[in-house]
Amino acid sequence: MTAPIPRDIPDLPAIPGRPSTLLPTPVPAGAVVPPVRRPLTAAFRLLTALLALTGVTIELLLSGPPLRTLSHFTIQSGILLALVLLASARRAWTARRPLPGTLTGAALLYVAVAGLVHHLLLAGAASPFATPAGTGTAWQTAATHILHTAVPIAATLDWLLLTAPGHLHLRQAAAWLLYPLAYLAFSLGRGELLLPGTQDRYLYPFLDVDDHGYKGVLGNALLLGLAVYALAVLLVAVDHIRPNPLRRRW
Repeated sequence: MTAPIPRDIPDLPAIPGRPSTLLPTPVPAGAVVPPVRRPLTAAFRLLTALLALTGVTIELLLSGPPLRTLSHFTIQSGILLALVLLASARRAWTARRPLPGTLTGAALLYVAVAGLVHHLLLAGAASPFATPAGTGTAWQTAATHILHTAVPIAATLDWLLLTAPGHLHLRQAAAWLLYPLAYLAFSLGRGELLLPGTQDRYLYPFLDVDDHGYKGVLGNALLLGLAVYALAVLLVAVDHIRPNPLRRRW
């Protein structure tokens, strides 16, 4: 004879040491939303990277010793941007997650700084640091326009039109200043190692200790550093208020 089935089954005791498998667990977005390949984005980034590498190559071939050319901030920032865009193009083509905003924001900031310094301080007629125009070959002039105008504009368009917003944060702005500070130390140290009277002993006129002394150079560096930080903060602010361009599929 079987026992009657009770109306209420008592709760079973929990097994010690084992978490409940019935609790909801967070599901990654990639498991719900299928990854999307973005061939047009990949193509644009690839072309921009090739454009930057073209300008760098022309400068390396025509602007004197390669080591001296590689010492310029513009060349270094152009190489960094090209590497970042090549990696970003591959990720867009293969539907992988984008690169961290810390890296892409830094690359954008540095090429923007290189372009602004050239146009406002080195090529501006009213600037006390303006260099004579018309020096160099036509190829060198083309490389100057590529690295200081075309590449920064293309990098900015990629950020505004092909990158999701909200990946830049204020804490990153201070970290982005580490490279300009290291470059300042490198530039001054390089100038001290070279003999007085050496051509291009100091790579930029506003960092020329022979003309401005250390007090003047450090003052120029401080003002430029504050401007770079202000530009970094502006990038972060714009990144949080701009619309999301990825609602469209590129």
